[in-house]
Amino acid sequence: MKSLDGRNLNNLHFKWNSTNKPVLRVSEGEEFEVIIPDSSTMQVKRNSNLSDLRKIDSSLFDGAVGPVYVDGSEPGECITVKIKKIETEDWGWTAIMDNFGLLKNMFSETLIVWKIEEGVITSEREILKNVKIREEPFLGVIGTAPAEGEYGMIPPQYFGGNMDNKFICAGSSVTLPVSVKGALLSFSDPHASQGDGEICGTAVETGARIVANVSIEKNRKIKHPIVRSKKRIAEDSVVCTGIGPDLYTSSQNAALSMIELLHEKGISKEEAYILCSVAGNLHISEIVDEPNFVVSMEMPENLINML
Repeated sequence: MKSLDGRNLNNLHFKWNSTNKPVLRVSEGEEFEVIIPDSSTMQVKRNSNLSDLRKIDSSLFDGAVGPVYVDGSEPGECITVKIKKIETEDWGWTAIMDNFGLLKNMFSETLIVWKIEEGVITSEREILKNVKIREEPFLGVIGTAPAEGEYGMIPPQYFGGNMDNKFICAGSSVTLPVSVKGALLSFSDPHASQGDGEICGTAVETGARIVANVSIEKNRKIKHPIVRSKKRIAEDSVVCTGIGPDLYTSSQNAALSMIELLHEKGISKEEAYILCSVAGNLHISEIVDEPNFVVSMEMPENLINML
């Protein structure tokens, strides 16, 4: 099996463009493995503290492993990437950072380091000590090269990129538009767990090994990525809402309401914000009853009962 190791910085890129040089070449249907560093590109260590976090180079965030040249793929077609396996490292991290996240600058900077073992995520620091989160790994970043122009790793674009979509898990497939010969496919930003919305700006950030293959769809055109994923697990939940004419403000209000509810259980608001980001799910519940819309923040009830 061909292998691509993103721990070698020569196999990373930090911009999306059509001129990145391929570092691996695969045929249609050929399985290959990719070793992907965490979103900080290995700058955050297991023993890092807040002082270390403030010193990291933000230009190195979300370095994408690739590009992978897919033999036979041509502009105007699609490729479908089948994610066969995602195996995370045995630790991860989550941070509240200044001027980032849905509730930016409302809470103090915080860094938590997690242990990942046998499908369960637990804190290695003094915060959220009683919480056990189910590991549900996925890829935060997957994309092809744009036809023209150059784009940063944030935000996502029509060709994919930093989608932070937890449906992109093992067993899923991602269909992406091909804009250049060979598609120039890249991967980044593995997460061990994340709530929909990733509201504090980080999930359980970790490194991972993935196994994938690619098929080419010659007679299909799409404008945006399409994900086919296995059914997610339903859980008993508590839901807080935000209601108003602006979806972003309503999202903030739903999140703040959940943070207050969790804070009443005895944890700090920073801990509550992190828990919402790694395990809570932000949804649009109503968008037809103009002029006001409803956004919901859902939290599994079993996690609340651990607090």
